[in-house]
Amino acid sequence: MKPIIFVVGAGAGIGGHVAKRFAREDYHAVLCRRSKEVGLHALVAEIEAEGGSAEGHLLNAVEPDTIEDRIAAVEADVGPIEVVLFNLGAQIGNKMLSETTYKQFELGWRLATFALFRTVQTVVPYMEQRDGGTILVTSATAAYRGNAGQGSHASAMGGRRLLCQSLNAELAPKGIHMAHILIDGSVDAPDTLGKMLGPERFQELRERRGLENDGLILPEKVAETYWHIAQQHRSTWTFETDLRAFIDKPWWND
Repeated sequence: MKPIIFVVGAGAGIGGHVAKRFAREDYHAVLCRRSKEVGLHALVAEIEAEGGSAEGHLLNAVEPDTIEDRIAAVEADVGPIEVVLFNLGAQIGNKMLSETTYKQFELGWRLATFALFRTVQTVVPYMEQRDGGTILVTSATAAYRGNAGQGSHASAMGGRRLLCQSLNAELAPKGIHMAHILIDGSVDAPDTLGKMLGPERFQELRERRGLENDGLILPEKVAETYWHIAQQHRSTWTFETDLRAFIDKPWWND
């Protein structure tokens, strides 16, 4: 039976590339995303074309019981979840205080923090029975620094980071590796940055900073870091690390 990586937020960027990286190491990838079923099936097909094993599911992480039911189904019908990748974004857009509704502010928290809590609370009992597991959490610069118009995002991502700290303190002695990975820059991904900018501006940015210039974070290179963290010996576990392109100033100097 193959070990399983369970991906929440399996898009064409970091989520998809991490899934492909693990699938190349004989993991079965369970891919979950909210929408774009065609893209989900395409990602499964890519993994299978490379000789890997994968399945895809549409999952709205804000709806009650969706995460819980999917994890239970995987454990019962597919196999043991060895690695979780929580890669769910929580960006509601740049909105000033007066423009942010209660519903929008709460949505950021539900995506960034509450959905992570639900995921971990559901999967950890299974991992405890097996005396181990790995939970990889993608984070953002907003987890450390708030900017104007980012009240929902920054508070939600800050909550994500502190939740990860608390869970790390609780779960590490049980043999469960919790890692918080800060993506401190723009990722060359069509369904995140590309969606925010639009196709023309995204392509212009790629030509100016990305491609052979290496000025955008490449998700396939990010995946190597995730794989490395998941393979660490427990005497040298990483809890937190940050990634950025070589031309970018780190969040504390920008």
